[in-house]
Amino acid sequence: MELFILILTLAIFAETSFLTATKYRPIKGGKRKIYVDTSALIDGRILNIARTGFMDGDLIILKSVLLELQLLADGKDSEKRNRARAGLEVAAELERVIGINTEILDIEAKYKKVDEELLRLAKENKGAILTLDYNLIKVAEAEKITTLNINDLALAVRSEFLPGEKMKLKILEKGSGRGQGVGHLNDGTMVVVDNAANKVGREITVEFVKFHETSAGKMIFARIAKNNTIYYI
Repeated sequence: MELFILILTLAIFAETSFLTATKYRPIKGGKRKIYVDTSALIDGRILNIARTGFMDGDLIILKSVLLELQLLADGKDSEKRNRARAGLEVAAELERVIGINTEILDIEAKYKKVDEELLRLAKENKGAILTLDYNLIKVAEAEKITTLNINDLALAVRSEFLPGEKMKLKILEKGSGRGQGVGHLNDGTMVVVDNAANKVGREITVEFVKFHETSAGKMIFARIAKNNTIYYI
């Protein structure tokens, strides 16, 4: 009996030790490092994206990138000068965004060209490069380095339809406004159609008039098309 209790005690101790070791095992890795290039700062949209909280990594801005912007900001070309100054302001604002870590990295560069240094660091640290530079994107793809292109993001989230486009829509219910009918797109977007209250239960051709987007979602306003020909702009 005593032997049985001893074996049971040792078994419980071993299990507890295993769980403790598993629980407090150091976690390797961390957030992905996203290296921001000059073109992304000049573009400026990165600031709004960062404020929404969609960035999934730490933003790294090389000191050489800021120096490149400073050279442009001190140049004679007024357009480039204004855009570069805006880029420097974006970099400063990124450091103030709550919920995202932005680091200005001042290290001794191995390469003179900024793009080459971005490629090196992203590859060595398994990070990504945030850029709009077509040539840099192509080189990164050849090196199997991840790139984040804000233009691609903008295309991905753009409205599926544009004002003036037509489509078949089933009116499901009356709207809150006088004479309005309401239908829904496949993604759940509400479409409010003027003078369609008497079309409930019917599928009609509607023409999109305008879009209303907020952080809560998207709503489309439309009217009954004059003809049933569906076309897209």
